[in-house]
Amino acid sequence: MRHRIQARGPAKLNLALSVAAPQADGMHPIASWMVTVDLFDDIELVRLPIGYPSRYAITWHEEAVRKSNIDWSVSKDLTVLAHHALERVVGRALAVQARVQKRIPVGGGLGGGSADAAAMLHGLNQLFDLGLSSEELAAIGGPLGSDIAFQVHGGAGIVAGLGERIELVPAPAPLYAVLMFPETSCPTGPVYRRFDDLSPDAGVDEARVRRLSAGPLDKDAPFNDLAAAALDLHPTLQEDLDRIRPIVEQPIHLSGSGSTLFTLCDDPLHADLLAAAVSERLQIPATAVQTAPGINLGKVER
Repeated sequence: MRHRIQARGPAKLNLALSVAAPQADGMHPIASWMVTVDLFDDIELVRLPIGYPSRYAITWHEEAVRKSNIDWSVSKDLTVLAHHALERVVGRALAVQARVQKRIPVGGGLGGGSADAAAMLHGLNQLFDLGLSSEELAAIGGPLGSDIAFQVHGGAGIVAGLGERIELVPAPAPLYAVLMFPETSCPTGPVYRRFDDLSPDAGVDEARVRRLSAGPLDKDAPFNDLAAAALDLHPTLQEDLDRIRPIVEQPIHLSGSGSTLFTLCDDPLHADLLAAAVSERLQIPATAVQTAPGINLGKVER
């Protein structure tokens, strides 16, 4: 009999992001305060008999508010790469039929691909009774993408170095926000290259990130060293930001390398009203979110 498990991978939001100039290997050290929020991608894993090849499908969930072309090779998807990495560690095939249904926008700075990879690792770990800890899963996923190790844990954390140094911290409670999804997509690589042009001598200010995470979070407190580069590289994103400001009437921030914009809210009603106003008046998809734990796993159906 086939076994099945459902996993949900939450998006991450950068409440603070400090970035340094690249090292000799081209990688950028960072310090970031990250939280996971209740915008999820869903993954269904069905265990296949020994000897069967794994199969993958990646589609948009019917609830997704901003869809784009899924135009990359499945073999290069982080979910698939995480699966292969775990197989190499355990030394055997873990044959599954995997279906990913995405809600988290692509190129939005919310770590959707990393969320899927983290959900894959946790799902396989439970489906095949591997008994690996979150720390071991994070070590497997970390080399594949800088956000994966944090998203294996979820919650809230100070993420430093190249994403491998994670210190879990209490989540700011409660935290409500509106995520706004301009049509512009911001691939990470070009944003970092423009950051290098604009800030060739930048250094990481981890102390500033830690101070922000330790105190009350004012609406104007989040910061992102990549924001200027993303807005300079994508003038349409700046135009959308200028359109949104009169509607929101409070500070608006960028998550990761963009293009997702967000604003902090007083309570769920405030978030719902702002999301509706942006969506209806500007035709820019928006959704209300709040902080959420990490990967959510269902029970294995046997």
